[in-house]
Amino acid sequence: MVATPIGNLADVTLRALQVLSLADTVACEDTRHTAGLLQGYGLHKPLLALHEHNEAEAAQTVVQRLRAGQRVAYVSDAGTPGVSDPGARLVSAVQALGLRCLPIPGASSLTALLSVAGLGGASGRFVFAGFLSPKTTERQREVQAMADDARACLLLEAPHRMEALAQALASLGGRRITVGRELTKQYEEVAELPADGLGAWLKAGSHRLRGEFVLLLHPQAVAAGDDTLSASVLRTLSLLLAELPLKRAVRLCADITGEARNALYDAALALRHEQDAGSEPPAEDC
Repeated sequence: MVATPIGNLADVTLRALQVLSLADTVACEDTRHTAGLLQGYGLHKPLLALHEHNEAEAAQTVVQRLRAGQRVAYVSDAGTPGVSDPGARLVSAVQALGLRCLPIPGASSLTALLSVAGLGGASGRFVFAGFLSPKTTERQREVQAMADDARACLLLEAPHRMEALAQALASLGGRRITVGRELTKQYEEVAELPADGLGAWLKAGSHRLRGEFVLLLHPQAVAAGDDTLSASVLRTLSLLLAELPLKRAVRLCADITGEARNALYDAALALRHEQDAGSEPPAEDC
């Protein structure tokens, strides 16, 4: 399973080039796209189409070739196969027969956006939601689930559905979003803005509805004075954070106060972020 560049051809890894050069067959999502990709690296290989519409059948062809002793590499159009791209059924078919399936890592729009989102110490946890449902009601339910989740959330979206996504995300108000458009390509853009400002950002230029998108919904801020945790609990947590690593402080605070670890963990992230910014930890009310 060979990861390929998400835009800039220079992002290919040396290992990917080695594997592709040694392969007897390159199975791929789109033969025309992959032929051009290989040509860019001076490679010419027999290609086998394996995409979402024929993956089950084509996987059996790959298995037959592997059993015959061939080396088969699989690539999707961009990025890592099997992650919001075809490839999962192929992996299952290969592994079900006890054959080896090796990951060849490479460029990823997800980690690329995370690296420039500036989450810092508050980025301890995130979830990957991929593409939200194209159905309005289901998409709203998915957005509401993200609203109730304090963790950062990574999304992918196609350009023709970005306006609908912006309308759904507007319900999150001022929660911060980092948008990556056309990452690693000539006209890439990265912008941080409130969720309810995404629609206006898209309309600010007609070019912004073109290209591929990855979005990071930032963690839900947990205010130090939030009613979820009392001032005394936050004070205890703050004192523990001053002396212990974050996870140990949360665990000990949960044992002392009986509060849920998830709520304490989110509060600890917010307190640590405030301390890193130079603010004082919350004091207990007199």
